[in-house]
Amino acid sequence: MKKHLLIALSLIVTETSFAQSKINSDQLGGGTNAITTAVPFLLISPDSKQGAMGDVGAATDPDVNSIHWNGSKLAFMDKKFGVGCTVTPWLRLLVPDINVYYLAGYAKINDKQTVGASLRYFSLGNIELTDATGTSTGNYKPNEFAIDLAFSQKLSKNFSLGVATRYIYSGISKAYFNGNSGNAASTFAVDLSMFYKSDKFKLGGKNCIGTVGLAITNVGAKIKYSNDQNFIPSNLRLGGGLKVEIDDYNTFGLYVDFNKLLVPTPPIYKYRTDSLGNPTTEIEINPATGKKEIAEGKDPNVSVPTGIVQSFGDAPGGFKEEMQEINTSVGMEYSYNKIFAVRAGYFHESKNKGSRQFFTVGIGANFNVIGVDFSYLIPTTINNPLQRTWRVTLSFNFNGAGTASDTPKVEP
Repeated sequence: MKKHLLIALSLIVTETSFAQSKINSDQLGGGTNAITTAVPFLLISPDSKQGAMGDVGAATDPDVNSIHWNGSKLAFMDKKFGVGCTVTPWLRLLVPDINVYYLAGYAKINDKQTVGASLRYFSLGNIELTDATGTSTGNYKPNEFAIDLAFSQKLSKNFSLGVATRYIYSGISKAYFNGNSGNAASTFAVDLSMFYKSDKFKLGGKNCIGTVGLAITNVGAKIKYSNDQNFIPSNLRLGGGLKVEIDDYNTFGLYVDFNKLLVPTPPIYKYRTDSLGNPTTEIEINPATGKKEIAEGKDPNVSVPTGIVQSFGDAPGGFKEEMQEINTSVGMEYSYNKIFAVRAGYFHESKNKGSRQFFTVGIGANFNVIGVDFSYLIPTTINNPLQRTWRVTLSFNFNGAGTASDTPKVEP
């Protein structure tokens, strides 16, 4: 089996899924029209805690991995500094050696300011290269990675803002295909985020805390592999949460996120007809501009700022299709004494926009300074490429030099 074919499939399935190369007018308002971008590994859930709750993260409790979800949450960390690492075997149903590694850390400057950094590394396994006759010409191990630097500032005891810068590198084209050598690609992006955490309030006689988070991530220049420039997965994430203190030891949290890609939706093009008036597979070209003729939708070959604005109203199927581009995540977490946690969630994407629909479960435990979290993904369909996806996160949080985390202990 030629593994570069599986890797190409993995890049599509990862977060943009099953886009068609041709969309006809019969599909308008109800057909498959998935949005595709370059470097979709940036959207893969990188840690076990949020990964166990259906990929919610805009308004969950802050942790060492908050940069990916909502960097402004770092200002609410209650420890001085920490570091965490996560391993995610990816698309195990297809390929045995694709992995996502995530390393993140933070440090509080003072009570209001926190800095953070992270490294995401996507290893796409080993590709066996062959020539036109099928003779092996060697092996290649492509990879992609992103390096983040983040800063979060509390503006009040309840509200914070965050900004992150990101360097993105993709080496998937640095291999010989048809006798040509591809070039690595890179670009920069920024995240802007905000987080609100309420004071405790009463609800049904129980103490509660409400949270709201907003993050606009991966806003940056297009990435160029050869002659074509491709959008990176700019994304809008909006979420809310409610944590209820059942008693002195037991808490329950419920969270929801809404996600939308801020990149253009593929339009429906006009196709030439033959002498009998039957449609062909050849797209009509405007002789005046040299561009493809669009039947429904808008031209996707625009600048990044225009693409962001256009993404809210360019779907060929109108408002109905625009709503289908919003992914929903719902997650819950039960925690006992901040020592042990059980988590579950559900992620839903429209069948016309990729059809990623899955349940997640997981557990977590804190042992003094050490935290261990595990998550497992359960697709709603059989033989889903995401089947058997699991994550393990190991984290360390400290109050200061030589000082352990204040993990609550159960009283006798």
